[in-house]
Amino acid sequence: MERQFIPADVPFKKRVKFIENYTLITQDSERMMLFAGDQKVEHLNKDFYGENISKDDADPEHLFKIAKGSKIGVFATQFGLISKYGLDYPEIPYLVKLNSKTNLVKTEQADPFSNQWLTVDKVARFKKQSLLKIAAVGYTIYIGSEFEYKMLKQAANIVNEAHQNGLVAILWIYPRGKAVKDEKDPHLIAGATGIAACLGADFVKVNYPEKKGKESKEIFKEAVISAGKTKVVCAGGSSADPREFFQRLHDQIFISGASGNATGRNIHQKDLATAIKMCNAISAITFDSKSVDEAMNIYQS
Repeated sequence: MERQFIPADVPFKKRVKFIENYTLITQDSERMMLFAGDQKVEHLNKDFYGENISKDDADPEHLFKIAKGSKIGVFATQFGLISKYGLDYPEIPYLVKLNSKTNLVKTEQADPFSNQWLTVDKVARFKKQSLLKIAAVGYTIYIGSEFEYKMLKQAANIVNEAHQNGLVAILWIYPRGKAVKDEKDPHLIAGATGIAACLGADFVKVNYPEKKGKESKEIFKEAVISAGKTKVVCAGGSSADPREFFQRLHDQIFISGASGNATGRNIHQKDLATAIKMCNAISAITFDSKSVDEAMNIYQS
């Protein structure tokens, strides 16, 4: 394994803490398995209640039960949920999402802007007071929005403040707005990962690119190269057939060169037992370099 890259803006006295947090969320590997639980705001209750969604998913605590019962790198969700449930689940590694918005206002109405909710210093204080394993913070940017300049400024400050506190900084970056014709254009996705590198992020989460007539696993290489020392992870997307999902994840890591995944709906929309097996199968590919067949064996066990 290559040695963890310590950004220069991590103070010397915080470097050990940064390495501890980085090692925790990567399970001492080069990759991260992020369990995404921030959709309670982003997608409202549509992702948690309805047809083909387990009844377990209606209760927010389902997310914490999954994260506790399975092997993950980090569980990403909003501050309030961690505050409500965290003391009951102190063994979970947490990422505090610092901004969120609903999907009610469509791009045709207004370009997206997701404003910062909390400062990194407040998260650091909460970590000290609660003694929870808060290892990282996260923030979403919509490039192509007329408000991108505000989000870029907030992100730059968040990354620096996270490093000042020994925390890992992870950015979600999506091309979105009236100026964006194709949100999954490979060059735009590569542009997004390049922005993450310029902001100093440790990881960046992007959507998997699509281009008619070309294999996504090949065109995604551009985004991985563009990110430089910033690690790239892919959004899991809407629920898919497990084998198809594992194959796509395997391709992203072992062909495209991605450094893991950020998965939500493909995990939490299942009942607890199945969701835990799904998590463990994803982690087997991500952390242990297992094959698709081996991941399926874990999922079907």
